Amino acid sequence: MFDFVIVGGGIVGLSTGVQLSNEFPNAKIAVFEKEKELAHHQTGHNSGVIHSGIYYKPGSYKAKFARAGSQSMVSFCKEHDIDHDICGKLIVATEEKEIPLLENLYKRGLENGLAIKKLEREEIPEYEPHVNGLSAIHVPQAGIVNYKQVSEKFADIIRDNGGEIHLGSKVEEIIEKNDSVTIRVGDQYYESKALINCGGLQSDDIAKKSGYITDMRIIPFRGEYYKLKPEKRHLVKNLIYPVPNPDFPFLGVHFTRMIDGEVDAGPNAVLSWKKEGYKKTDINIAELASFLTYSGLWKMARGFIGEGLEEYKRSFSKKRFTESLQRLIPELNENDLIEAPAGVRAQAIRKDGAMVDDFFIVTGKRTVHVCNAPSPAATASIEIGKEIVNRIKEWV
Repeated sequence: MFDFVIVGGGIVGLSTGVQLSNEFPNAKIAVFEKEKELAHHQTGHNSGVIHSGIYYKPGSYKAKFARAGSQSMVSFCKEHDIDHDICGKLIVATEEKEIPLLENLYKRGLENGLAIKKLEREEIPEYEPHVNGLSAIHVPQAGIVNYKQVSEKFADIIRDNGGEIHLGSKVEEIIEKNDSVTIRVGDQYYESKALINCGGLQSDDIAKKSGYITDMRIIPFRGEYYKLKPEKRHLVKNLIYPVPNPDFPFLGVHFTRMIDGEVDAGPNAVLSWKKEGYKKTDINIAELASFLTYSGLWKMARGFIGEGLEEYKRSFSKKRFTESLQRLIPELNENDLIEAPAGVRAQAIRKDGAMVDDFFIVTGKRTVHVCNAPSPAATASIEIGKEIVNRIKEWV
């Protein structure tokens, strides 16, 4: 009999395990991960940015947890000697029409309690000498880290505190009662006082196995990247982002200096043909059919037809991808880019076509389901874990 079972060995699940072991030192905790390694999906394909919370609606979970999470993540990295760098980032307006949007973003950042600075055109080269911009916001709180390394340290702490981590263990069945939860993994049954679903891309299916039908589905969007050739990395000092398009729910292609010195450029955002589809050729017919027959996806798509087509054009045209990047760094050319591994974002979409804009956590009788935790979930993972602990204290 376990006290807590966590489904999902990504950074949110592992952080939750750490927070539970801190709060309940004698608790029996087990993490079940269907892959043969931890942090295999969203965490392992993460850009590694420690987000500040500037983009998010004041008062939302994303805003609160990103701001607090950036601080708790840095503290954790310092405590455990994990390489990280609070290098700051620029959000850059490259066209006149973006300047009012940048101003709105600046006001939002101030509302979220961030010490940010507006830059005029002549000030931008002090931070990023190769960037083309009319105006910018400097966000000093942003940084970089390897979240897989953070996840491995979380796992070490869980094990050191007596917890168990089961790899290659897919939860096939969940039976929730009033005072306990039974799960089946293969032909083995396990009982627990509580279950926490941190399944990421699979979180809606896991919730469904527990009997919870939410007004949303997880739809996977593949983000494709390039890397800068080593001799071109000097073009990017730290993190360079465009002003977000208010008509599209993704941040746009940007530049990210990674903690190992590489520089990522991207991503775009296109529908993946399977939940864990990292290549254009990856397809799961049953999963794709379930996406394409979901009315919420079509309702959402109708609102973003133009932007969505541009994303697909970038997906199949390195030239178009490069042109998007040249808005920020004009001297970049196609030959400076090397194809890099893609990531997949788990985005919850409601039946009415609205994208779920905030973290979404469902609390059952003896289960908690983290049903929407895209970016900045890695930054906020320690705070999400604390939130889950607060919800289930009375169960033990």
